[in-house]
Amino acid sequence: MTASAAARTVLTTGRLEGLTEAEAARRLAAAGPNEVAVRKPVRLHSRILAQLRDPLIMVLLGAVVLTLAIGDHADAIVIAVVVVVNTTVGVVQEVRADDAVAALSALSAPHARVRRDGAVRDLPAAAVVPGDVLLLGEGDVAAADAELAEASALLLDESMLTGESVPVDKEAGDPLSAGTVVLRGRGVATVTATGATGALGRIAALLDDRREPTPLQHRLAALGRVLAAVTLVLCALVFVLGLVRGLPPGTMAVTAIGLAVAAVPESLPAVVTLALALGARRMVARHALVRRLPAVETLGSVSVLATDKTGTLTEGRMVVQHVWTPETAVDLTGSGYGPEGEALVDGRPAEGDEIAPVRELLRVAALCNDAVLRPPDPETSDTRWTALGDPTEAALLAAATKAGCPRPVELSATRPRIGEAPFDSVRKRMTTLHSAGKDRVLVCLKGAPEAVLVPTVLTDRPDLLARARQEAARLAARGYRVLAVASGTRGDVPSPVTAAESGLALLGLVALSDPPKPHASATLAACRTAGITPVLITGDHPATAKAVASRVTLLGDDDGPEGRVVTGAEVAAGRVPDLTSVRVFARTDPRQKLDVIEAWRARGAVTAMTGDGVNDGPALHRADIGIAMGARGTEVARQAADLVLTDDELSTVVAAVEEGRRVYNNIRRFLVYGMAGGAAEILVMLAGPLLGLPLPLRAGQILWINLLTHGLTGVAMGAEPAAPGVMRRPPRPPDQHILGDGAWQRLLLLAAAVTAAALGAGLVAHALDLAWQSVLFLALLSAQLGAVLGLRDRLLTRRNPFLPLAVLLSALLAAAALYVPFLSSVLDTEALGSVGVGLGAACAPVGFLAARLVRTAFRRPDSAGRSGTSGLR
Repeated sequence: MTASAAARTVLTTGRLEGLTEAEAARRLAAAGPNEVAVRKPVRLHSRILAQLRDPLIMVLLGAVVLTLAIGDHADAIVIAVVVVVNTTVGVVQEVRADDAVAALSALSAPHARVRRDGAVRDLPAAAVVPGDVLLLGEGDVAAADAELAEASALLLDESMLTGESVPVDKEAGDPLSAGTVVLRGRGVATVTATGATGALGRIAALLDDRREPTPLQHRLAALGRVLAAVTLVLCALVFVLGLVRGLPPGTMAVTAIGLAVAAVPESLPAVVTLALALGARRMVARHALVRRLPAVETLGSVSVLATDKTGTLTEGRMVVQHVWTPETAVDLTGSGYGPEGEALVDGRPAEGDEIAPVRELLRVAALCNDAVLRPPDPETSDTRWTALGDPTEAALLAAATKAGCPRPVELSATRPRIGEAPFDSVRKRMTTLHSAGKDRVLVCLKGAPEAVLVPTVLTDRPDLLARARQEAARLAARGYRVLAVASGTRGDVPSPVTAAESGLALLGLVALSDPPKPHASATLAACRTAGITPVLITGDHPATAKAVASRVTLLGDDDGPEGRVVTGAEVAAGRVPDLTSVRVFARTDPRQKLDVIEAWRARGAVTAMTGDGVNDGPALHRADIGIAMGARGTEVARQAADLVLTDDELSTVVAAVEEGRRVYNNIRRFLVYGMAGGAAEILVMLAGPLLGLPLPLRAGQILWINLLTHGLTGVAMGAEPAAPGVMRRPPRPPDQHILGDGAWQRLLLLAAAVTAAALGAGLVAHALDLAWQSVLFLALLSAQLGAVLGLRDRLLTRRNPFLPLAVLLSALLAAAALYVPFLSSVLDTEALGSVGVGLGAACAPVGFLAARLVRTAFRRPDSAGRSGTSGLR
């Protein structure tokens, strides 16, 4: 095929202006949002029935029937109130957690690039309508069913729909299904179906939309079953001891049942769900979007952070600073993607003969380019030029403008593209073909120096190629990202396009700068302090990787593995016996990124991996926590990740890890507190009769204590801020039991202290002939309320006012149980005088001090060898 014939067969994107905004709005109203079947909301009665089906709640309902049968109406009322309150709290927590997860799902919805009113726009996929013109590039996920109007080397992954793992080539006129992934090339398509009428919508209608519990919830459910079995055995013992002492069987049965329910924190699963969901929402405020709820709990265990370079450790705004050609070399001034700047030779403006070869090089680089530059929007306060597409290609467009080349639109009009071989991580170069007049084709190529400066691609003299390679190495050693640019002409359109990658002439080298972010060094230092090992994995030149890694203090000073850069070729050749000993990898491909992640996981590490491209997708999926860049990342990377950074800042990962540790610590704190209180209630009921207190507490009194301690204060504990030294401790081992690291010991010691204080107060009241059962009731409740304040990491913090307010409200309700006639009658308590109140209230500081001592008695050293500030890590 001749060049002119090829040019006539190409459908250019300029002819597809797309819909107007007004027409798009009309179609959106008619067709509805482009969303698959939405998860059906759970009806209120279904939530209530689910709560009532809990085994322990069913036991309580049985106790209501039993107490009514024996005429114990007071206890029946108390137990019924507890059932109603527990069910209400559980339903409210479920609704709040579902709302939080739904809000996160809306934030993490995919995006699409469409052409409307002749301009390219980035929209949520839900806003795509039939008739929209979709622009597809490498890494994009098709937002809707469409028909391809233009396809250039387009390769799609349709495995999520067809199950076929082999990618499929697509051409103009072929159908395109929603959810398919662009692996290579680019395309333009017209949307034919959206939402439930599309392929993805029809499949989604068949899916089971039940939400699975998180791994932590599974572990806690297993723990709850064990605790329930142990508690029931102990409660049976309480029942038998009561009968031996001659107490009525009905009263002891109700007491034993109430004790069984009070001893186990049955609201823990709901508290965990709420803590995880609200923790995820707090992460959004810190620019970390959680796409999968279990990631919140996993974050606390991250021990290795594998990061890429561009846009993560560096600014991600590439700027061409130096252009080298065989004839001359110039420096370009200016920053960002704007056209401000000039070309300088030895500090003076470049003249005609000096700028000509530079201009030709940048003209070719602008043609071999898929990025788009956007001028400042007068409707917003943003005065910066922005880029849509690869930052490196955007920088080349900006440099071409500074050098005096025609605008990209004008270049495309005079040299229309008729073919291309997109960049990929194996070839490391990109080639485009352009019509250059009658029967002539212009070949434009750019890529990594080692992939371009070879005789199989270029026809230049060996000495020139050697000089270019030397210059490329020198620039890379200074921290620049270096690209080689070449071109040539021919009389036919080769098939495939890669056949044109030979017989070309070198135009020169482009050196781009992407300086490290100001806080990159501090962020990596914070990772090391938290026991997290940072590892750099990049596709850049080894010298560039080393220069950046040295500036952010990622490389060691020795000559061992931690002090040198290892290339992907060395990894592939098996020349690196231990991948976990290396801190910087360069020139890596997707397979080698997986190898690094797998090596760390095999060592038992919990890995987090950052990425933004299609080639990062497998590693993001394989890592324990995949982290995608929200601003510059591809849709493939975002959908493969567990966490999306909306600000593309590595420091946000550290903030997310801190939030994950905070959530997990609060759950452990609640578990220690709740189980210690339950154990204390059982010990009081077991030891009381042996010490002369026949029936220490009635069933209603036990349940009232449980309601005030586990309900109000338990939920408030989930909002506690992070401990001051939480990021100075090593990560939690992933296989550690939820009550490991000394939690069992803290629980038992705290339970013993609360039991001793409460029984002591009851025995003194019994000796003084006071209402000893009411004193014991107040003492046990006060000791637990004191303990919840003593377990705080920050005693006087204002960041969680809900906990002291919950303690105050619980204390008022405890007083109401003694002095409000109705409650006093129902709970069978008596009003206490000053001596009785003093005995009961004195247990609060005892519980507080016991909690503080328990914390300091089981400190765990932090990663710097200092003692931790919290015993409840």
